[in-house]
Amino acid sequence: LSEVQLTLLERHYELLVRWNARINLTAIRSIREAVLRHYAESVFTAVSMRTRSDGPQDVLDVGSGAGFPGFPIGVVWPDWQVTLVESVARKAAFLHEAARMVSNVRVLARRAEDVQGSWDWVVSRAVNPSEVVAIARAKGRHLGLLVGEGSWPKSQDIHWWDPVALPWSDRTFLLLGDVPRGT
Repeated sequence: LSEVQLTLLERHYELLVRWNARINLTAIRSIREAVLRHYAESVFTAVSMRTRSDGPQDVLDVGSGAGFPGFPIGVVWPDWQVTLVESVARKAAFLHEAARMVSNVRVLARRAEDVQGSWDWVVSRAVNPSEVVAIARAKGRHLGLLVGEGSWPKSQDIHWWDPVALPWSDRTFLLLGDVPRGT
């Protein structure tokens, strides 16, 4: 990552710490845990998505919460357009504040099922994987999920690529796949 990208992620973390003191955005409190569990997972996802994509992409982050993985994806790939969807108003307010840092990230304060449009990628973490698969079928061409071992979605129609264990965790996996057209 460039100095500019690292600075943007650091500023996001500082904002997260300030807001987390007032509203519960994340249970993770230490910077070491935040770097590994939030930022590294998101950057790893961004890099993995790029290996499967040509050119700029449109990304929908379902249940973005504190902005993961969508905000770091937008920082890593400034030519991609990222939409963070969060139905909890207080979390969406935080996301609006964070999105002011980067021009390619926008926030929609509503349920993902109510969002109109289509995206190249639907991504999520810490959201029920089966729900995200259903949203991806309606709105995306590709799907990216950060999931724990044992919580993989049971979906026969998604063409899953080989799951990737995160290098620093033997229980968290990145699942990427293609969503069949017309489903």
